[in-house]
Amino acid sequence: MRLEGRIAIVTGGSSGFGRATAERFAEEGARLVIADLDERGGTETCRRVAAAGTEAELVVGDVSAIGVAERAVERAVARFGGLDVLVNNAGIAQSDQRDTWNAPEESWDRVIRVNLRSVYTCSKAAIPVMLERGRGSVVNVASIAASVCVGGSAYAATKGAILSYTRHVAIELADRGVRVNCVSPGYMRTPMSTGERLGLTPEQQDARIAAFGERVPMRRAGSVHDIANAIVYLASDEAAYVTGQELVVDGGYLVR
Repeated sequence: MRLEGRIAIVTGGSSGFGRATAERFAEEGARLVIADLDERGGTETCRRVAAAGTEAELVVGDVSAIGVAERAVERAVARFGGLDVLVNNAGIAQSDQRDTWNAPEESWDRVIRVNLRSVYTCSKAAIPVMLERGRGSVVNVASIAASVCVGGSAYAATKGAILSYTRHVAIELADRGVRVNCVSPGYMRTPMSTGERLGLTPEQQDARIAAFGERVPMRRAGSVHDIANAIVYLASDEAAYVTGQELVVDGGYLVR
């Protein structure tokens, strides 16, 4: 197993990419701390991790707050003995309004806080533990929105910033055993992208995802498992000589 004996934190682990990543990590032998505001969804993820044969603990809270980020790291160390992998996955979408530059201030600030500040707070809490161990892997979840105009201006700004942050911190840590990379999903089927959270019916959700898929050279949207598999690779020793990189998982959208 590629993550046998590893200890990982997955933020935003109650659904979507986070849950799929937690399940894949468990299948590969990792023990996990799941950090999320959604206690019910996070509890279900922990149950699935246990069903896969490893252990998980849930930390409920907003990981953009440094205290919550520190608590997640403290739980990983206290229960499992350390920390090897941090997956900064927590994120929210911007609304469907047309002129996203003109978003309400509170909406703009919330997207920045959840998507970008959480990467800073969790990395700030986790990296010192990794440096003490002399090894570690941070995997940030960005988006093709960092490179093309999808998702809205605030959302895209956070993802572009995550890409820059990844490269910068990777160089700072490259000679100290900690790797930092990011995965950029394209059009994927997740609870955030289907419109489920906007109240769309299952039929409307299917139509929405099918329309996304028509924009992609592979003629389909991706799945949460495509992203989870990419994160497993970057977290594992198979990527031991990979740092500061963006792994785009988009069915060819950016190069179409």
